[in-house]
Amino acid sequence: MTRAKRGGGGLRFQPAGGARAAAVPTGKRQLLAIERLSHDGRGVAREGGRTWFVAGALPGEQVEARVLGARSQVVEARTLRVLEANPLRRTPPCSVADRCGGCTLQHLPHADQLTLKQDALAEQFRRLAGVQPLAWAAPMVGPEFGYRRRARVAVRWDERQGRLEVGFRAEASQDIVTPDDCLVLVPELQPLLRALPHVLSGLERPQAIGHVELFQGTATALLVRHTQALLPGDQARLRDFCAAAGVQLWWQGKGEPQPDQTYARLGYRLAPWDLTLAYQPGDFVQVNAAINEAMVAQALDWLAPTADDRVLDLFSGLGNFALPLARQAAAVIGIEGVAAMTSRAIQNARDNGIGNAHFLQVDLSNPLPADLGSHSLALLDPPRDGALEVVRQLRGLGIGRLVYVSCNPATLARDAGELVRQGYRMTRAGILDMFPQTAHVEAMVLFEAGRMPG
Repeated sequence: MTRAKRGGGGLRFQPAGGARAAAVPTGKRQLLAIERLSHDGRGVAREGGRTWFVAGALPGEQVEARVLGARSQVVEARTLRVLEANPLRRTPPCSVADRCGGCTLQHLPHADQLTLKQDALAEQFRRLAGVQPLAWAAPMVGPEFGYRRRARVAVRWDERQGRLEVGFRAEASQDIVTPDDCLVLVPELQPLLRALPHVLSGLERPQAIGHVELFQGTATALLVRHTQALLPGDQARLRDFCAAAGVQLWWQGKGEPQPDQTYARLGYRLAPWDLTLAYQPGDFVQVNAAINEAMVAQALDWLAPTADDRVLDLFSGLGNFALPLARQAAAVIGIEGVAAMTSRAIQNARDNGIGNAHFLQVDLSNPLPADLGSHSLALLDPPRDGALEVVRQLRGLGIGRLVYVSCNPATLARDAGELVRQGYRMTRAGILDMFPQTAHVEAMVLFEAGRMPG
């Protein structure tokens, strides 16, 4: 219901409850008292009847913040100045941490980042599912810097200034920040990142470049995503640069990525299981090699497969879990929705001499195939949307023990609630610090079958 008010040249309308609060303009500066941290690591304040989420702020701090955007009663902002600091605050090691959108927690010591992530996961379990694990595993931790083995580098031609911008997206902005170094990249990729602005700016038509991706595994690779045909001279310049740097060159136009040299192969090692998994740019690969290897080892330890177990690996990708599992189990069936990933998993099994791992392409938002047979163990590693349709079917397949690896605590908690309703116990859970210096939470949970409910 609204009420009409006369004034000026006509009628104005306002909500029946009273005058509408004034809008908060983007760019406005505001002094704020930070009360607590949100689950994504931003400081939370209350001011002017609104809730403010402030990047770069810690509880107990007085800060000056700049508004990034506002909607209804929520304002998103970024810290400009810290007037009164929390004693935990540290100076970010990266010189552009206050502007780059990649690392959002460099101002918080690493140990406190881990506490934030575990608290966020526990809160989601409590709030969305009303459950908690019987035991918490110690956080899985690796190096807090120098861990990232792949990165997307933004490229944009500034028409007005006639120059190319190369770097990473700023937080909540289309601006591009050009760092001298990216401290979270593995050492092999840092020289490439430093050289890219000079190399790309020297192209005759740099406007053709959409973005660039960097990869490190069994080889170092550079993918050039182009939005229009590259001039022959520009192709030659990029080939010469990659040859001198000793890295593979990949191209991507409208189709799938293609290597400049057809014999180029890119992959990564899982040394404890004597496995090499081939992949292509565009495939899903965990960015943190050390945590990925430790994650696979923990999953196998929690599942404890024996030579008599049949294992179902859902959202199996390239075989990251399925192939190590096949080293210990009687048989593994991997199910994946992406055809290209399924094909590469099949080839990875062949290349590694594994005959007891089989892979199927199935849309896992639909019911599982009826002819899968029974399995004693299962592993799930779904995307951010989770695996609700799948978890509803697991008890009927005879799964006695399952490990769920998640990159989204909210959908993990939702699916955990469903598994508990089916009679599974959430016996163990822990965070995996896959992305240090960010609030991203990766987790692993062990469920074990109890008696069926009801």
